Amino acid sequence: MRGYSVVHVDELEGEGPGGMVRKARRALGGRAFGFNFFRFPPDTVGREHDHVESRQEEVYFVVSGSGVMRVDGDEVELRAGTFVRVDPETTRVPVSGPDGLEYVVFGSPVEGPYVPPEWG
Repeated sequence: MRGYSVVHVDELEGEGPGGMVRKARRALGGRAFGFNFFRFPPDTVGREHDHVESRQEEVYFVVSGSGVMRVDGDEVELRAGTFVRVDPETTRVPVSGPDGLEYVVFGSPVEGPYVPPEWG
């Protein structure tokens, strides 16, 4: 068994609403923290959520496109190269701009071990 795994985002099937989620962690067999790739079409509002129950801190990295991240009522500009870190109890919702939005999100509990979710 090799000590590494490789996958290209174009090899991952789109899942979730509108096929916007590419489940990279599952494809690679990652165990220490969560991560997935998202591809939003132009002018799309994501799902507002927090991670109070899982206690996961998340970091979003914008790969391409633009938009905003609505974070507890603030609008944070998103463009390629932007990192946004969000506390577990903070509400967030990504919104893509006219060119769409592609980003990777990484998450792990602030305390305790990461446990992969049943959904992927």
